[in-house]
Amino acid sequence: MKTVFTIFSVLVFTVISPANGCPPSDRAALLAFKAALHEPYLGIFNSWTGTDCCHNWYGVSCDPQSHRVADINLRGESEDPIFERAHRTGFMTGFISPEICKLTRLSSLTIADWKGITGEIPKCITSLPFLRILDLIGNKLSGEIPADIGRLKRLTVLNVADNQLSGRIPSSFTSLSNLMHLDLRNNKISGPIPGKAGDLSMLSRALLSGNMISGPIPVSICRIYRLADLDLSMNKMSGVIPPCLGKMAVLATLNLDCNMLMGTIPTTLLTSAIGNLNLSRNALEGNIPDVFGLTSYFTVIDLSHNKLRGPIPRSLSAASYIGHLDLSYNHLCGRIPAGAPFDHLEASSFMYNDCLCGKPLRAC
Repeated sequence: MKTVFTIFSVLVFTVISPANGCPPSDRAALLAFKAALHEPYLGIFNSWTGTDCCHNWYGVSCDPQSHRVADINLRGESEDPIFERAHRTGFMTGFISPEICKLTRLSSLTIADWKGITGEIPKCITSLPFLRILDLIGNKLSGEIPADIGRLKRLTVLNVADNQLSGRIPSSFTSLSNLMHLDLRNNKISGPIPGKAGDLSMLSRALLSGNMISGPIPVSICRIYRLADLDLSMNKMSGVIPPCLGKMAVLATLNLDCNMLMGTIPTTLLTSAIGNLNLSRNALEGNIPDVFGLTSYFTVIDLSHNKLRGPIPRSLSAASYIGHLDLSYNHLCGRIPAGAPFDHLEASSFMYNDCLCGKPLRAC
């Protein structure tokens, strides 16, 4: 009796399971997605034939247990042989069809660097409960980031840089509790950074440069313990620089250049673990804090194009390493200190101040 039941179970499983390993619904969704796109040079969709979308469909991967589509990885700048044979990078037009949202087990969606894909990010993308990676960099996508993007609780990577997205950063953004990498660079995003940005507790990189983001830098960002790279440059941010940024445990790169920030330079930024610091092209004023020492290690300090006054801090000579220093276009005055790091810097690092003198400028 047990043997008969086992045979019956196997027969039933064979009947109700897709024999080719790819559910017809997933295959139909992929073909509808393909129909909305036009790729004229490489023929990357030529392999999208037959009934098994889990087998040899370019850029498509399936979960080995469920045989559902789990990953779509289509990148227009790739080292794949199909690109090398064509001696070119990819170019694709069309739009991202909402049919993609029928792939309900999708974990990773990369449609990147195709340069010509237009339209909006499908709003239904936020209904994909298993999505971990959304990478749409390097297209011509417009419209806004979906308002309820915070529903993607598993999302770890969100990269929509180098598009034409507009509107504000949705308030639901701060619900992305597993987000590690955020890249919104070079879009047309405006409005403030949500005040609860500090709730993104897993974030390690936040790249928001080249937009029209305004308002102050939220103090809550200082609570993001893992944040190592913060780039808010080339925006319209105003207010003062929160001193707590200099107390963040692992922050190594801080780019705030080309904004409308004012006030003085927080002392904490110059005594922190930050090694790449760019505060240029703002409206910062006051003296440069004289707080450098043996633990000071900077690959870059750029304080140019501000309203800084007073002398160059003598303690800069005590820093263990300063690779590039730019103090030009300020109102600094006095003698340039001798010795490292000043002995390897060019005159351009000190030009257009009120009354600096000494090597490499004119003698005092």
